[in-house]
Amino acid sequence: MSLDTTTRERIEHLLKDHRVVLFMKGTRQQPMCGFSAAATNTLNELLPEYHTVNVLEDPEIREGIKAFGNWPTIPQLYVDGELVGGADIIRQMYGSGELHQLFGATPPDRTPPEITITDKAAEAIRQGTANAQGMALHLEIGPDHSAGFQLAPGSEHDIVVVANGIEVHFDPASAQRAKGIVIDWVSTMQGEGLSLKFPGSVELKSMSVHELKQRLAKGDVTLIDVRPAQGRMMAPPLRQARVLEEEGYAALAALPKDTALAFICHHGISSRTAAERFMAHGFSDVYSVDGGMDAWAAEIDSSVPRY
Repeated sequence: MSLDTTTRERIEHLLKDHRVVLFMKGTRQQPMCGFSAAATNTLNELLPEYHTVNVLEDPEIREGIKAFGNWPTIPQLYVDGELVGGADIIRQMYGSGELHQLFGATPPDRTPPEITITDKAAEAIRQGTANAQGMALHLEIGPDHSAGFQLAPGSEHDIVVVANGIEVHFDPASAQRAKGIVIDWVSTMQGEGLSLKFPGSVELKSMSVHELKQRLAKGDVTLIDVRPAQGRMMAPPLRQARVLEEEGYAALAALPKDTALAFICHHGISSRTAAERFMAHGFSDVYSVDGGMDAWAAEIDSSVPRY
């Protein structure tokens, strides 16, 4: 792949002007792919400031950076003008402490957390991983307490905890956030699945669309629409709703912790996940709207499109 002189000079100027540059899809506030999100999540742990370049808005840079460093994928991290690597290498270096050393940060605390896995959760995990030979169960917990399990090869730098016979692998930051968590298996109207409860968290409550209508009329609940842009185009948010994707977690998490929050999505599934993240931030009066916008259209306002 050839690189024209103009694009090369643009890249060189970016690397000269900024010590740390991440070429990514999207922005630090709104990554547009999972690998870019993983890279920013890791860098955010260590750096209050770093420069990002959204390659989706600049086709010349998008193709040019691949040729510049002879690296075929995005994201790409450069430090002091040198290519460090992509998302996987960034995570590996974070887990080993090399990234901390590169940025002059304090080495990570590698103390294994004490966690609880209930019998139901342990049995479900055993069944779900029965055929995953050679893979390890990883749990990643973000700064906003978003959490996700995945099966992937283990690393010598993982922090490993065994609870109720289940081995769980953590990166250093996730391990610190996992202190005292309870991993349970729960059944809801929307189905069954693993659930994380953080120390001091409260129970998530449900709210029907009829209750929501009454609470909105009284003005005693803050409604948060968690649907992606495509869903909001199909059926616009309710007039009183605040949009999570537009305002961001940080802005809404700054609300008073006793604010009554109701989360709404398409069918009432992803709203529960979003609500649990806010509960982990200390909110004590949190609801998920059963049936979501589809139920609102069916039971409250037939003018709202169903999709």
